[in-house]
Amino acid sequence: MKIGIVIVAAGRGERAGAPEEGPKQYRLIGGRAVIEHTLECFLEWQSAADIVVVIHPDDDALFEPIAKRLNAGSRLSSVVGGQMRQQSVLAGLKSLEGKGITHVMIHDAVRPFIDADLLRRIADALADGADAVLPAVPVVDTLKRGQDGLVGTTVSRSNLYAAQTPQSFDYPLILKAHTDAETSGRTDFTDDAAIAEWAGIPVKLVEGLVDNIKLTLKRDIAMADEKLVHTLPDVRTGNGYDVHQLVPGDGVTLCGIFIPHDQKLMGHSDADVALHALTDALLATCGAGDIGDHFPPSDPQWKGAASRIFLEHAAKVVRGNGGTIMNADVSLIAEAPRVGPHRQAMRENLADILGISLDRCSVKATTNETIGFVGRREGIAAIATATVVYRQRPA
Repeated sequence: MKIGIVIVAAGRGERAGAPEEGPKQYRLIGGRAVIEHTLECFLEWQSAADIVVVIHPDDDALFEPIAKRLNAGSRLSSVVGGQMRQQSVLAGLKSLEGKGITHVMIHDAVRPFIDADLLRRIADALADGADAVLPAVPVVDTLKRGQDGLVGTTVSRSNLYAAQTPQSFDYPLILKAHTDAETSGRTDFTDDAAIAEWAGIPVKLVEGLVDNIKLTLKRDIAMADEKLVHTLPDVRTGNGYDVHQLVPGDGVTLCGIFIPHDQKLMGHSDADVALHALTDALLATCGAGDIGDHFPPSDPQWKGAASRIFLEHAAKVVRGNGGTIMNADVSLIAEAPRVGPHRQAMRENLADILGISLDRCSVKATTNETIGFVGRREGIAAIATATVVYRQRPA
């Protein structure tokens, strides 16, 4: 499967009040915009392919700084929506055409408390052959039908569910259903699952998430802010160490940057001790073993491989487990070659590989004062530290 994501963010949010504070998807909770929290979860989920955000034509200046901070590159894009949600979803679906998308998740920007477990349940249902999947939670409140200000009758809550998003579908089927609905003049559907029902597509129910609430009113936003502010962050630090032997050669690769030298590092891959140590540091933050578990040196396919592959994989593992990489710090221990002239290029390369800002990447170097194997120029060592914040459900 190749799963595209459509984030619906073109609404004005009148029911949230305080229009001077802007649309609710851009209001701050936990110090960041609601939509930024939402997008972060999808960007961290390794099964998400292209992500398109459907925005209001007046909101480009609000969305662009958020997209830049998330540093997702071409994976994240935006398209202008319509006056009604149904029109906005169709615009998002059309923008995914030609990208090889097989399935799509359609999600409200103002539902920021989704998690990887929910997305995995939905994806599993799609992989099992469901054409449409609706996350939902059973209705627990007693329901009353009123008339003229009085209770008319009590409605049985048996088999009643509250629908959530992301509502997920076989991409060609839901695109056709939305297009047919537009052609027929139907604009009264309240969600995408309703359009699927109208088109005769069976909709499978999966367990939703109680925390996956839609922020509708001003008090919802205030409660969400309080919830995030008072949630203890799950901050983890991982360490990594690697060393490789120096032998006669024409240069060494450190942090992915080739430095001409009269020696080279010996190893099964390109022997980049810096990226190997940082790979181990990242994997350590989620208990995912070490580089040898994922890329055994006995496997011939990794002979001479660029170590960038290993670090990119570790970053995907971290994000797949709900982690956000906060910083990466590498210390190189070598008598030669000189690292200083190449340090900026190394930092830029780390930032590019990890998808984080340059100020979160540090590279330092020191000699071993001619002591030991490093001092005798027999090898180069690296120590790396990575800090990752993991998403967790509030207590």
